[in-house]
Amino acid sequence: MSSKVDAAENEKGNNDRLESNSPEVQQGTVTPVHPETTRRNLKSRHIQLIGIGGTIGTVLYVQIGKGLLNGGPGSLFLAFSIWCTFVLAVTISVAEMVTFMPISSPFIRFAGRYVDDAFGFAAGWNFFIFEAALVPFEVVACNLIIRFWSDAVPVGVIIAIIIVLYAILNLQAVQWYGESEFWAAMGKLLLIIGLIMFTVVTMLGGNPKGDRFGFRYWNTPGAFAELYYTGTLGKFLGFLQCLIQASFTIAGPDYVSMSAGEVQNPRVTMPRAFNTVFYRLTVFFVLGSLCVGILVPFDDKELTDALENGDTGASASPYVVAMNRLGIRVLPHIVNATVLTAAFSAGNAYVYCATRSLYGLALEGKAPRFFAFCTKKGVPVFAVALVLLVALLSFLQLSSSSAVVLDWLVSLVTASQLINFSVMCTTYLCFYRALKAQGICRDNLPYKGILQPYAAWYGLVGTFIMTFVGGYTVFLPLDGFWQVSDFLFSYVVDVTPPLRERNQASRTHLLSYRYTMIGVCPGLYIGWKLVHKTKIKEPSDVDLREGFAEIGEHERTYIPRPSS
Repeated sequence: MSSKVDAAENEKGNNDRLESNSPEVQQGTVTPVHPETTRRNLKSRHIQLIGIGGTIGTVLYVQIGKGLLNGGPGSLFLAFSIWCTFVLAVTISVAEMVTFMPISSPFIRFAGRYVDDAFGFAAGWNFFIFEAALVPFEVVACNLIIRFWSDAVPVGVIIAIIIVLYAILNLQAVQWYGESEFWAAMGKLLLIIGLIMFTVVTMLGGNPKGDRFGFRYWNTPGAFAELYYTGTLGKFLGFLQCLIQASFTIAGPDYVSMSAGEVQNPRVTMPRAFNTVFYRLTVFFVLGSLCVGILVPFDDKELTDALENGDTGASASPYVVAMNRLGIRVLPHIVNATVLTAAFSAGNAYVYCATRSLYGLALEGKAPRFFAFCTKKGVPVFAVALVLLVALLSFLQLSSSSAVVLDWLVSLVTASQLINFSVMCTTYLCFYRALKAQGICRDNLPYKGILQPYAAWYGLVGTFIMTFVGGYTVFLPLDGFWQVSDFLFSYVVDVTPPLRERNQASRTHLLSYRYTMIGVCPGLYIGWKLVHKTKIKEPSDVDLREGFAEIGEHERTYIPRPSS
């Protein structure tokens, strides 16, 4: 940062208050002067593991089988590889902004600071609704995974225990969340590495049957499955469905970013955390999609039946299907236990992110101010309470008819993740223009993203297009596809089309996608803009210095805890 910016910030002094960064020095930590703020108590090791394994739930281990059935191993691997490039483009864009100004709820607050105040309002509420709605979804997922072993424990008891655990972890100091996510991410990392090793060993003949199957299933039944139609069109639609699944499966940099305001020494720690995203993308998702296609053919009857029948837990995992076929009996239970940990961890991360997004909205005056109140431990207690109230919707699972409400709730916000990615890229482009207009050299930033601004444009175009592609099935000229509810929600009945009906114009059972938030977000933007008469900010008018002095103060006074 230039000396002019430093001088300007020194003049501003206490006028710019960054909620967690007015420090009193302790050994290895920083305590804010004002207790009604979050605190920087997340350690480097917490953020590193959150960056690698953050919010990966059951999708990578179980639902990925749906993509295999729909498109085949070639389409699955190609789609996941392509989508990872878009997520990487979003990541390097967000990383540059967040490491420059590591505050709470950074990217949703940057949307208001760098683009338009109304844009920040719409972006913030879009992200909050998305995260909050996913909490009851993961609670129900945990219950289903537990039923892999036994139905003895009542559903209501399991749901209550999980919500209580979320409350304990999120109402304590933030390091409780950090510790829980650290160990959960460690388990996810060990599981995926173990599954990759399992794939390599078994495909080379290291299995009870001595079957050296290699890439057999890429030849028979083939690398590309046909969906809805035969021939090239059917294979393309199979690939497209895999790409849609990848877009909802692979989490971006938002979960690492949300912790920026509570990380110790953020301008050193956060760049390292963002760099780990590359390894998460390649190891977890690209290699994971490759392994699934090696282990199981896309026409596997056991996997098809498990997904169509809604089998619980790891029984619907392609890895477990392969283990059963090869006569390996113990590993499925180990996989299910780790998948349970992954689902619980994902729900815990959603509680944290929803809480911090609401906290950030309150700080910006876009939500009731009391949601910004924090306890002496630095917990935004009222924001946590609201998110936990939303989690109570998981009790709708006790009634089969009420459970439909939970499905529709999730269906309302499925597009929000892609909207969020588009928001990040748009915000970065405005940030980039502001830096250029104000003569700030990017070479002096804590993190300089490569290929900018082209990477941000690439991420924006890709995520924007996929936002509208996801519900394409409602427009197919096939009997039974068009319904008003399907157009609004792309709401569908089940999981995946039966193999026997792939080439017949049957009613779609695909995990599809919902259009509702595409209409809600512009409504939020226009409404706030009309009421508050906001304007899109000129690059020269963007305030890039707010809070900068206090970040520097934190860096100067932070003393790392000596290693034992």
